[in-house]
Amino acid sequence: MEENQAFVNFSEKSSLKIALVGNPNSGKSTLFNALTGLHQKTGNFPGVTVDKKTGFAKLNATVTADFVDLPGTYSLYPKSLDESVTFEVLCNPANKDHPDITIIVADASNLKRNLFLVSQIIDLKIPVILALNMIDLVEKEGDTIDTARLSERLGVRVIAVSARKKEGIEEIKQALLQPLPVPQYDFIDLRKIAGDTIDKIRAVIHLNSDFAAFHSIHNLPEIHYLDDKPEKKAKMEAILKAAAHDTNKLQSLESVERYKVINRIVAECVFEKTEVKSETFTHKLDGILTHRIYGYAIFLIILFFIFQTIFFLAKFPMEWIEGLFVIISQWATNSLPAGEFTNLLVNGIIAGLSGVVVFVPQIALLFAFIAILEDTGYMARVSFIMDKMMRRFGLNGRSVIPLVSGVACAVPAIMSTRTISSWKERIITIMVTPLMSCSARLPVYTLLISLVVPQSKAEGFFNYQGLILMCLYLIGFIAAISAAFVFKIILKAKEKSYFIMELPVYRSPQWKTVTRVMFDKVKVFLFDAGKIIVAISVILWFLSSHAPGNRMETIEKKYTSTEMTLKYSDAERNVKISSEKLEASYAGILGKSLEPAIAPLGFDWKIGIALVTSFAAREVFVGTMATIYSADNKDNSQTVRDKMQNEINTKTNLPTFTMAVSVSLLIFYAFAMQCMSTLAVVYRETKSWKWPALQFLFMGTLAYFSSFIVYHILK
Repeated sequence: MEENQAFVNFSEKSSLKIALVGNPNSGKSTLFNALTGLHQKTGNFPGVTVDKKTGFAKLNATVTADFVDLPGTYSLYPKSLDESVTFEVLCNPANKDHPDITIIVADASNLKRNLFLVSQIIDLKIPVILALNMIDLVEKEGDTIDTARLSERLGVRVIAVSARKKEGIEEIKQALLQPLPVPQYDFIDLRKIAGDTIDKIRAVIHLNSDFAAFHSIHNLPEIHYLDDKPEKKAKMEAILKAAAHDTNKLQSLESVERYKVINRIVAECVFEKTEVKSETFTHKLDGILTHRIYGYAIFLIILFFIFQTIFFLAKFPMEWIEGLFVIISQWATNSLPAGEFTNLLVNGIIAGLSGVVVFVPQIALLFAFIAILEDTGYMARVSFIMDKMMRRFGLNGRSVIPLVSGVACAVPAIMSTRTISSWKERIITIMVTPLMSCSARLPVYTLLISLVVPQSKAEGFFNYQGLILMCLYLIGFIAAISAAFVFKIILKAKEKSYFIMELPVYRSPQWKTVTRVMFDKVKVFLFDAGKIIVAISVILWFLSSHAPGNRMETIEKKYTSTEMTLKYSDAERNVKISSEKLEASYAGILGKSLEPAIAPLGFDWKIGIALVTSFAAREVFVGTMATIYSADNKDNSQTVRDKMQNEINTKTNLPTFTMAVSVSLLIFYAFAMQCMSTLAVVYRETKSWKWPALQFLFMGTLAYFSSFIVYHILK
């Protein structure tokens, strides 16, 4: 660094605002986690539905650093919604999230490409620390980077780190407390490209650098710190109109100039081994995993393994949890005095909770596998191999991430479509993502599959339940890309699409990260979905335990008559009383009113009640079944699965849940839009009720007619 380099010192502030920015897959989020530990929270950036991940760390006894993890970007020219957030935060000094210090995270093993974004941020003339991440991979290859020389050439503090190994973390924290150099010289001379326009813009409004002025030529509509200065913004618009720049040409010239300087810096600071390098492990593995034939086959094998494992491993804890809730129900029934409160506790709250907690092992395993696939770098390869196929259906490789994420939950999956620059492809991805079978469907699938295929149908690790589950997920994917093809024909757009994705090196998963993901997702399922399920279970208990007028008393009186006591045993009378009371209740009335519409699908009025309640959230189906059959059957020694398996259709005297009915119900839940949260996020992302309304309509129609066809084929 130059001797006359200007420095800025923030050590006297009690709280520092730190932004982390970098290319996708540069290890930015890993460094963020290492810096902040468990002190994190997620929200949205003001005015935009883009995830805002924030955290804090104590730098010393008096100074706290508030970190914000900005979305990954390759440059400060935004091409998608999430990239525009990084642009707005760094380039807008009036933004309340504008940082005191910016930590640029660069992949040291791919320094040349990463330095492009570094050079743009340096040209903003803001305090910067360059964190050279994955330095251990560089050293493993036998290469070296002269960080002192690199720091001197860039005019900023450079620290070598390995975020995954937590090496260099303390050095970054100490650097934040020390005087930091502020870049004084332009990385490139932008005046050679648009000097007159830069001068005119800087004459209108005070800016820190030529690059800030040059940047406004491309992004003036996005510069919100001029919103309260309409006269100055009008002058700048007039300047740009008169100059009539070809912004694409300006960006090309800028890129050429930047890479000229970057090439010289890399030549001075990066020293590679002189001998010819052998093919890396990543390249060798990519030759197999991204192969145009083997790649798809391996992906299917991985999915098969995941679903087999989910059923094989989750079976044991699920049985323990079911047994535990049976014991709790029996204890409550036998220990507490008979009455409304005990009835509510056993048939409302405990029954509802059992429908939530029993599926925790499967939810945890599903999210663990997803976290492992992402952390190893394999998920990026799935996007790469799927890109060519996706384009035929109106999508691109970036659509794979939301679709695969939709296996966990459609809400964050739809929010992740912000990385798709094409409006048409983004809308199509948003519309079809809910067809992917999410974790909310998993409890429904598990319960219904167990009615179709008993657990005894297994041969060691292999089981038929896991095979059916995989088929349901594949059906969701086929439905999603088929619907995308229809939307491709219907929606018209002239914009060109592109797909750029950095393939990270393969690495072993961080088990702490995997465990944290499992814990966070299970917590969300238990407390967010659980609250809805238990609340609806309590409401259902009330609706199924009460009826208009004196219907309940009339049924009690009917079965206490001498004729009935002689005709039926006490146990038989209790079953009939419970059954007739449920049918006469408010819940029964609701179900009976729906029965004519759903009877063609093989569903009775009890299933109809579950269909209505599960429009709040799909997984409510299980809690509803638990509550309905607890009201209908007072035998608390049985699990909800046993009660459903033993349920008899009074019209046919056959089991209610036959193969035809169960499969019809599985198909209905595979396609139907039964998630209010998803509809809300679709509205928030599209800013229109047109798209969620269309989504609800086309998915509902698809679900109804698919179930109708399946039921009548199988019955």
